[in-house]
Amino acid sequence: MLTTLYVRDLAVVAEAEITLGAGLTVVTGETGAGKSLLVDALLLLGGARADATLVRSGAERAEVSAEFDLAASPAARAWLHTQALDDDGHCSLRRVLAAAGGSRAWINGRPVALAQLGELAAHLLEIHGQHEHQALLQREQQLALLDAYGAHSVTLLQVRELAQRLRALAHEAATLGDGSERDARLQLLAHQCTELERWALPAERLAALEAEQRRLGHAERLLAGSAALVDQLEGDDGLRNQLARAAAELARLAEIDADLGASRELLDAVLIQLGEAGSALAHYAEARDLDPDRLAEVDAHLQHLHDLARKHRCAPDALPDVLTRLRDEHAHLHDAGARLDALARERDALTRDYDTAAAALGAARQQAAQRLGAEVSALMGTLGMPGGHLQVALEATAPGAADAQGRERCEFLISTNPGQALRPLRRVASGGELARISLALEVSMLGLDDIGCMVFDEVDSGIGGAVAEIVGHKLRALGRVRQVLCVTHLAQVAAQGHAHLRVSKHSDGAATRTQIETLDVEGRRDELARMLGGVSITPETRAHARAMLEQAQAR
Repeated sequence: MLTTLYVRDLAVVAEAEITLGAGLTVVTGETGAGKSLLVDALLLLGGARADATLVRSGAERAEVSAEFDLAASPAARAWLHTQALDDDGHCSLRRVLAAAGGSRAWINGRPVALAQLGELAAHLLEIHGQHEHQALLQREQQLALLDAYGAHSVTLLQVRELAQRLRALAHEAATLGDGSERDARLQLLAHQCTELERWALPAERLAALEAEQRRLGHAERLLAGSAALVDQLEGDDGLRNQLARAAAELARLAEIDADLGASRELLDAVLIQLGEAGSALAHYAEARDLDPDRLAEVDAHLQHLHDLARKHRCAPDALPDVLTRLRDEHAHLHDAGARLDALARERDALTRDYDTAAAALGAARQQAAQRLGAEVSALMGTLGMPGGHLQVALEATAPGAADAQGRERCEFLISTNPGQALRPLRRVASGGELARISLALEVSMLGLDDIGCMVFDEVDSGIGGAVAEIVGHKLRALGRVRQVLCVTHLAQVAAQGHAHLRVSKHSDGAATRTQIETLDVEGRRDELARMLGGVSITPETRAHARAMLEQAQAR
């Protein structure tokens, strides 16, 4: 239940804080005073798109916040707990609109996305706008209303899940293809796997093969270079002999002065390493020879690798991964026949389950259609359409694939006068009739959810007189089991409220502001008199207003 609504700098409202209680609260005021701004504020808290023009002229931002009592809202409490936004049963929503554009939202003081704000608000508020009843003209909405009225959510969910699974099976079967396509694909995969098994190499072996190619391609240079180096090191006048003579001379000098011993040791070590280097180079030169056949073999292998890489659109070192993928696909297709048989058996079982669930949903819809038609028809008589009749017609869908909505489509048929033929609602109902039928549906569907606050924004437009009084009675009846907030211009409806808010607009010549006040008994009488009498309010008008109020409050 909505307990407090706070608005600041929204359109012509500078600041207003409204405390709301249970029952029916009516909102009245002169045309253009800003009555629907309260609904706009609640729509913003429901995640509606923000418009920077809603920020009051001269203000940097507009703010809307609300407090809710969740004692009778288990779904809202569960949602807050799931989102880790619960706060010991407390629930506050806040939205700020910047004049420069953009908005921010909070739940229980923590910033949230607008989608989260909308999800929570859907458990707290049910807003019926002035033109919402136009949705009744859509057959999809009519079917949704019927399912909500009949409480078909569990069966409908089962039908949807079964239809989704059947579509998934059909898609998998289609990907497996028919026998000829599968055989052709298997042959291609076998050929590709054979190619890759022959030529593809892991990354380390590919690197070794590329190194071998470089070595074989430069073998002549490597042999000539290593032989020349051996001659430079080991020849008669090579570096090693020169150093040997220098070492001998240093040894003689070290016998004279021991301080040269360290240099002698270093030179001896150099001679040893130089000898080892010369031996290694000589062995390298002797072990290597030109091998054009091996070079051709390595070149051919690498050429195949690069061709395959281009063919499969990958790097050469990724070919082993391609081979793994193709092997998996080959194995999958190889077993496709068995898989198709399994899919057929699973499809048959799911189809039987779907048929059962769809039949159960269809039977439940038939029963709900009869009840809803009878209930709304009875209410139509009290709402100014005596002899009117609503029939909820169900039409079977064409045979074919499993439908997520079941095997029926819905059409609301209406006759607004006795003896008149039933015709589709979308073709014959006027705006006022749609509004009254919408209200009848809302009354019929009361109690099907735990949403604590219902908001009506002038859904009583287009009616008056005795019908308006009956509409007021219905709204007051809703107020006994739900919190109802109703923006109205009808005195007959306003008199039925358990509480009354008046919206008025004031201007000092420089700025215009809207004021929202809670009326006491005398204030309500005066406001009803204004609504009844217009410009001239007579004692008779006041007496009439007092009588209407007393009669309504006595119910």
